Amino acid sequence: METVFFGLYNTFLPLFWIFVHCWSIFNKKVKRALIGRRFLFETLRSSVQLLAQKRVWIHVSSMGEFEQAKPIIRLFKEQHPQWSIVVSFFSPSGYEHSRNYKLADLIVYHPFDSVKNAKQFLSLIRPSLAIFIRYDLWPNHIRELHRLRVPIVLANATLSFQSHRFFPFVKTFHHYLFNMLSYILTVSKSDALAFQRFVLSSPTVAVMGDTRYDQVLQRSNDVRQQHLIAEPIVTNKKIFIAGSTWPEDEAILIPTLKKVLQYRSDVLAIIVPHEPTLEALEAIERQFDNGISTIRFSNLNDYTNERVIIVDSVGILMGLYKYGTVAYVGGSFKQGVHNVLEPAVYGIPVLFGPRHTNSQEAQQLVECGGAFVIHESTDCYRTLCTLFDYEDQRVIAGRQALTFVKSHIGATEQLFTYIQNLLT
Repeated sequence: METVFFGLYNTFLPLFWIFVHCWSIFNKKVKRALIGRRFLFETLRSSVQLLAQKRVWIHVSSMGEFEQAKPIIRLFKEQHPQWSIVVSFFSPSGYEHSRNYKLADLIVYHPFDSVKNAKQFLSLIRPSLAIFIRYDLWPNHIRELHRLRVPIVLANATLSFQSHRFFPFVKTFHHYLFNMLSYILTVSKSDALAFQRFVLSSPTVAVMGDTRYDQVLQRSNDVRQQHLIAEPIVTNKKIFIAGSTWPEDEAILIPTLKKVLQYRSDVLAIIVPHEPTLEALEAIERQFDNGISTIRFSNLNDYTNERVIIVDSVGILMGLYKYGTVAYVGGSFKQGVHNVLEPAVYGIPVLFGPRHTNSQEAQQLVECGGAFVIHESTDCYRTLCTLFDYEDQRVIAGRQALTFVKSHIGATEQLFTYIQNLLT
């Protein structure tokens, strides 16, 4: 039956590939992904010659999953410096932003999941261990790894009981797929219980925790020494930082901020759009057209008491959160909230919108009192004013956020107890 299911998967796969090529005509990100993979195998043939004989392959979908992988990579390098680390990305944004990451020996795109590509890719990188982060499992690559008897770890694994993987037929296919893994190391007990519904016989399913907590604490310690904004700009001000915002977030935030800034002279707003394109920056600026002054981050040397800083750089959000009094995390009025741990680790209250069920940590932050859900400009304004006016409430909420992060530290060390078993 396994052969039948994989045969059906590979029958429909070319249709998906045709769809992706058609989609690339209208979507620049998809087009970048196709162009980036064009000479993948030619690049690999020359690059792998510089790698050590022992290699671990770590696959991530995009930036969020790579953040989960970083503490694993760091600890692996410390404990096994003789190994080479190969990281593959599915997303072009993740690859482009991370391809110069120094702790990885080779960073590449993940090839399209055909049988031929899987065999060629794995014959070139020749991993002794494969680690997939969170969920991005590609069946033909998993099956080829299994055929080669390469141990496979799914780390930071998450699975909802409402997942499409439980649909009829799809569930059976994933039963065969998951049974090819060595370890499924989940974020929570609930995730582990969900995986067990596949009636798996081969992999060990264990609760490990989330390595993002380790990574976010490490990053916060690293960036505390950075000085992204001159001290006089932020001194004696309450700083509201809106990170990774989309237009849907800004439609709620900007009317709120215009009202807050009108009545409070001690508030400085910093807006960090998720995609700081020229169009996105100009759209934000146009909405502050009633006398509220704005300045772009790249022009801060010419700062003259503007009320709103619009960040036109990438990769600095974590370093900006340290200035925050209150933070908002975007994506939560679009398709799902972004990383809520990044502001929480600085001990400040976190706000986000209603679409946050994609994030277990967001829900848990709300439960512990470290975060607040907003639904419209009215309650956003009310929440902001309360946190700005009542320091004791703000401090308590921030302390709860930081305590929550620290209580989840240690997943990377737990994961390594399982990895060590596969290396001996």
